[in-house]
Amino acid sequence: MTETSRIWTHIDFDRDGKQSGQLHVPHSIDLSAYGMVQIPIVCLRNGEGPTALLTAGNHGDEYEGQIALRRLARELDPAMLRGRVIIVPALNYPAVQAGRRVSPIDEGNLNRLFPGRANGSVTEMIAHYVHSVLFPLADLVIDLHSGGRSLDYSHTALAQRVSDPAQDGALRELLTVFGAPNSVLTNGSGGGGATTLYAAASQRGIPALTTELGGGATLDPQGLSTAEQGVRRVLRHYGIAPQLDCEAAPATRLLRSLGPRHAIYAPCAGLQEPLAKAGETVRAGQPAVRLYALEDPLAEPLTLHFSSDGVVSCRRFPTLCARGDGLFHLAEPLL
Repeated sequence: MTETSRIWTHIDFDRDGKQSGQLHVPHSIDLSAYGMVQIPIVCLRNGEGPTALLTAGNHGDEYEGQIALRRLARELDPAMLRGRVIIVPALNYPAVQAGRRVSPIDEGNLNRLFPGRANGSVTEMIAHYVHSVLFPLADLVIDLHSGGRSLDYSHTALAQRVSDPAQDGALRELLTVFGAPNSVLTNGSGGGGATTLYAAASQRGIPALTTELGGGATLDPQGLSTAEQGVRRVLRHYGIAPQLDCEAAPATRLLRSLGPRHAIYAPCAGLQEPLAKAGETVRAGQPAVRLYALEDPLAEPLTLHFSSDGVVSCRRFPTLCARGDGLFHLAEPLL
């Protein structure tokens, strides 16, 4: 039996026009017994047609998608549409307010909690609402991410690999239309697996992609442009906004994630000096990073090497690192 979501909204998803409102998430605390976390949402509809669900702010310190979707929400007019667009630009709103990857309310990482719980923590309730209410409305899903405070990413769109040939083809088409410089088909081993938003959507048979469009908890102009143009191309290609202006899709480099076994992790705390950049092609045995011990200024730095040929999909952004921090992840061309 499916649990009913405790989140509610005044938005009528079946009504034509442009609506702006809130998702109301119950949050009872000492000074606000009947309080709500209010998550902004915009719904545009013009008659029958496919529905695009567009989200950002899943992690609060990732900004390219948040700004891209706010711009799109202001620009779109229902008269431009043949179907429906649902935009949630600050999905984990408490994390967005705090500028953090996870929610300050419950330390919830929204992109590790799908399908969520109807009566769980605030973050679990958000995941459950997306999974149980918004996914059934959607014909395609885009969840815009960047590297946040801890990572520097090459500009990449990602889709979760599936065994069904038809759905696999639909995912590849979605990646091609979005047109990020890099497109990665992943098995989820390097992140949250099936507990991420885009993987949970794919498991329901919905073509879904996510992105990594910069990092360092700042705004990357190229990443912002990739987000804006990619979403616009998708809305136009799938007939939802057939006259929407957009640039032609550039060629995308199709990659396969090599996963954590070929990543580099800090074996000790220290100051890391990266020797390769995000997006760079590297070779097995090539020096990747020098790690300087904090306690001994005369000690030789420890040099770590890449274990495989590949393309640097991301690197750690902060210089200070602890034992176990991920320093580099790799992908390889998919032929």
